[in-house]
Amino acid sequence: MKYDVVSFGDITTDCFIRLKDAEVHCDLRHESCMLCVKFGQKIPFESATVVRAVGNGTNAAVAAARLGLSSAAATEMGDDENGRECLKTLQDFGVHTELIGIHAGQPTNYHYVLQYEAERTILIKHEHYDRMLPKFDEPPRWFYLTSLAEGTIDFQREIAKYATTHGVKLAFQPGTFQIGMGAEALADIYEATEVFFCNKEEAQQILKNQEHDMKKLLEGVRALGPKIAVITDGRNGAYIQTAEGSWSAPMYPDPAPPVSRTGAGDATASTTVAYLIMGCPPQEALLRGMVNSAAVVQKLGAQAGLLTKDELEAWYAKRPPEFTATAV
Repeated sequence: MKYDVVSFGDITTDCFIRLKDAEVHCDLRHESCMLCVKFGQKIPFESATVVRAVGNGTNAAVAAARLGLSSAAATEMGDDENGRECLKTLQDFGVHTELIGIHAGQPTNYHYVLQYEAERTILIKHEHYDRMLPKFDEPPRWFYLTSLAEGTIDFQREIAKYATTHGVKLAFQPGTFQIGMGAEALADIYEATEVFFCNKEEAQQILKNQEHDMKKLLEGVRALGPKIAVITDGRNGAYIQTAEGSWSAPMYPDPAPPVSRTGAGDATASTTVAYLIMGCPPQEALLRGMVNSAAVVQKLGAQAGLLTKDELEAWYAKRPPEFTATAV
């Protein structure tokens, strides 16, 4: 099997709990916000919805499969009912699952998503599994490396080393624990990276500064090794930098008020990678990523709104004149 892309990242089930009685308190610059509920009391909620087989890596695998690429998920799960449901969900989406490790006697990840209005706060817990790099008959065209549990640094370095020595392009979208490790600890992974993704706040954390100039943040990330850097900035859109220049891409207009913003960043990143694989120029690939992001937030969960290539191109064809990549 010759895969277009193999995604590495922890799989989970998300239980979306829509809160009814909550408040959000922010600082004056709206850069630090707290979700607040009454302490020590019974809190009413509107609904609870279970969404299987999500996580940054599997979201990327599903997005690539929906766009017509040969996509595989290289992840780990338990041998429980939750794991079996996750496996079936991926197969239903057309994702190759033969690279997934099944661990007897261990549970599959299960996270809780506290949803208030269109935003979410996620309670996460990554199970620890023994991990081994799959043996490939042929090197895949791309690896997509994203959120993995603590204690996996050697495994991640093995992924980067394989990519470097076998001519596999590496997309890197670090998760919470990877960002917390610091760029120095992951220097060889940054150096091996073809395209890197994070949001503005994550870029500031990675670079250990409070720079607000997006072009300088992009330059700082690329100085770590990635050939292409992408930084998202919420409703301000996203920014991309290559050796040829820097561009900004606006948000694609929401066709209706968002249902949930969960998975918006994953859709942007994974769709951009998919279009790079298909030969699209980086700034044009990012615009397609912004389209799929707009589609994802119209549905609950990170995968239900992902578009096929024909659907995405139909959305793109109807774009407003101002939806274009602008040099910065």
